[in-house]
Amino acid sequence: MSLVARLMRVLTTDPECALEEHEGRGELEGGRELEERDRRPDLSQVSDEELGSLLVAAYRVGASAPHATTRVRFAVEHAARERQPRYTPDACRRMFEALVEKCEEHGWADLTIGLDALKHCTGPLPDVSQPARALVGFWLEKDTVRQPYALLAVAGLAGDTALRAAVERLSRDVGPIVADEFAVIAGLAPADQTLLSEIDRDHRFVSPMAHAWRRSADNPAYVAFARRALEAAADRTDAIRAGEIPYRADKAFTDREITSLGQALRVALMRDEPWLPQLFERLLPGIAVAPTAAKTLPSQALLYEVVRAAQDFPTPELVTAIRTVRGTVRHAGVPKQLDKMLKKVDAALAERTDVALRLPRLEFDTASLSGSAPCGVLRRTAGDYQAVVTVTDTATLTWEKDGRPLRGVPAPVRRDHAALVKELRDLVKRVNAQLVTLVRALEGGFTVEAVHPYGWWRTELAGHPLARTLVRRLIWEIEVAPGEWRAVLPETDEHVPDGHLPDAPSPDAHVPAAHLLDARLPDAPDDASVRLWHPLRSEPDTVRAWRDLLVERRIRQPFKQAFREIYLLTPAEEQTRVYSNRFAAHLVHYRKMFALFRARGWKSDLLGPWNDGDGDEAERTMAAGEWRVRFFHTWADWAGNDELASTDQVRFDRRVEGAWHEAPLADVPPLVFSEAMRDVDLFVGVTSIAADPDWTDGGLERAYWERASFAELTESAESRRDVLQRILPRLKIAARCTLDGRFLTVRGDLRTYKIHLGSANILMEPDDSYLCIVPARRPGDGKVFLPFGDDRLSLILSKAFLLAADTEITDKSILTQIKRGA
Repeated sequence: MSLVARLMRVLTTDPECALEEHEGRGELEGGRELEERDRRPDLSQVSDEELGSLLVAAYRVGASAPHATTRVRFAVEHAARERQPRYTPDACRRMFEALVEKCEEHGWADLTIGLDALKHCTGPLPDVSQPARALVGFWLEKDTVRQPYALLAVAGLAGDTALRAAVERLSRDVGPIVADEFAVIAGLAPADQTLLSEIDRDHRFVSPMAHAWRRSADNPAYVAFARRALEAAADRTDAIRAGEIPYRADKAFTDREITSLGQALRVALMRDEPWLPQLFERLLPGIAVAPTAAKTLPSQALLYEVVRAAQDFPTPELVTAIRTVRGTVRHAGVPKQLDKMLKKVDAALAERTDVALRLPRLEFDTASLSGSAPCGVLRRTAGDYQAVVTVTDTATLTWEKDGRPLRGVPAPVRRDHAALVKELRDLVKRVNAQLVTLVRALEGGFTVEAVHPYGWWRTELAGHPLARTLVRRLIWEIEVAPGEWRAVLPETDEHVPDGHLPDAPSPDAHVPAAHLLDARLPDAPDDASVRLWHPLRSEPDTVRAWRDLLVERRIRQPFKQAFREIYLLTPAEEQTRVYSNRFAAHLVHYRKMFALFRARGWKSDLLGPWNDGDGDEAERTMAAGEWRVRFFHTWADWAGNDELASTDQVRFDRRVEGAWHEAPLADVPPLVFSEAMRDVDLFVGVTSIAADPDWTDGGLERAYWERASFAELTESAESRRDVLQRILPRLKIAARCTLDGRFLTVRGDLRTYKIHLGSANILMEPDDSYLCIVPARRPGDGKVFLPFGDDRLSLILSKAFLLAADTEITDKSILTQIKRGA
């Protein structure tokens, strides 16, 4: 008997007998015989069509089924989540019959399962009108319909009479916005109804894919509804503000209206409709700020739904509007929640490069690419005074009189021009929000290989009054001929002619980097391609030249680019093939790592000492949703009031036909692999207990701390070493510092110290005794130029300055440690 036949027998007729025969043949867990009764069957050899038939049978298994049957059911459902089952016409018919049975026995059934079966039917669609009518009749008697989109799709299969009855029932007492939506959906083609029903899936492993929205976004009727619905929502908030509708906290919209408005907004965002920015200016303040002095919101639920829509299809205008309204919300808890949600929005926008780099000019002075003005400037007159908003790394507001800068807002301006002061302060917040969004979008463009036309890049990025100061400090590549890319740093108007440095000096030769770079911008047509330069695509000599130039010219990049770490596939990873252990077996401060997941746009469940809370896989989608990286980690233990986790494998998945499939590491695009591993390195490097100078616990944790605190350098630590090589000769403590392998050695007057470039922990010569210094910034530390932001590098330099002048240390706890063995 075949494997599929035996599994079907377990699910339908004689589970114990069939399972014994199945196990006896060694067909569980990849051909190994069972050592315990709870192993899952290995379904890797089952075809997608066979899996569909098994899933129909598994769906019919009840809660009181024998353990053996339940075990196989779970295995089939797990395989169905990992793969896309396909269904014969007979299996489709039987699935609909099973749904009817579920409704009769349990009072509910997931209609999307039947629709999914029809969508992936391998033959002519069967006639399911009879079970469809039974399902519609059952749901029409319910007080609440949990899956309205799916019900409309099933009603369409049942015939016009059932569809009209479903629309009438669903439209009852829901208001004009929702009733309008249901009427529009009823008129869609069956395939469009089925796709939209995917939104009704209520399962943590299944989320609606972009194609479900894209079909709706291509349908003129639904697009027209989306605009009607959103404008009706803005009209309602305007009426609440005007007092025409009584204000009730969080009651401006019903739950069903919020769902419909969320769908409408996603469709409009996917289409990037030009009328949306103006609508945001009305709708977001209307739902976020009460018309009274109350600290409540007209609709907190709709505000969060808007942000969730932005996580799916962000635009810079919506991100800016959310950040702007975040500063006006009076409710104490809402800004914190928005901050968490915005981190995912930023990550999503960074990968939507077709819209992410769009910035309004906001009446700031426009500078040409070759102009000398370093920033955008906007001036406003207020009586005898002038307001000046200046954009460099951030936007700042200052005041002048007769050309002389003033310390603060003049009293006459505060008294007579309060509205202008508020307008300009709001403008500064808005610009800063846009700059944050731009930086995230630019950096996120690495994994999607974002390319722009040269003419657009010159005017809308490098010459833009707001973006200019950030863009000009980044290295770009222009395709001056087919396949020939020229790297350019607009801040200096210098470039590497063809991506190489012929006759470059040896790394030990002290030749200014600018001598290696040709000082002119390339002459290329407007339609030439431009992309961000990445060190992974360059030769080592080229990378060294750009790094030298940044340090020589004291150019601080908006994010780490020239000094960016590169992660290449290792021989060990080629051996393990589908997973990497490069960052496994570390002990980390779990809550810190969880916060970093959110900050970097990774998704993960919160772990803890509860059922199913011991392990998870943090994940991030990359390359415009085509690749997914998963970082496995496990909750480990308490350490005082702190929680520890242990790290494990990194795996990659590729999206194929809307489903994720695990991919060999060798198949992952090099930039995607490098950027993903860079994130994981950050998670481990920042949160490892090895970087905790005050760690005193014993046991296995202490053994790990002692091993990892001074271990071989990771790529991020090697990057710090590279920077220190360049900046140490420029420091006043240069004569006291040397780089020795994985350490920065600092000669003090009392002792000599070795600062580890990874953990920043310190050993003292001659006996390598440990010196504990709890991180604290010394005055003036920020004066050392760094070509990028790195808290660990700043900490290492801070400790170096402190220890180079160890006779001036006054902290008794530090002095006691130093003098103990001096």
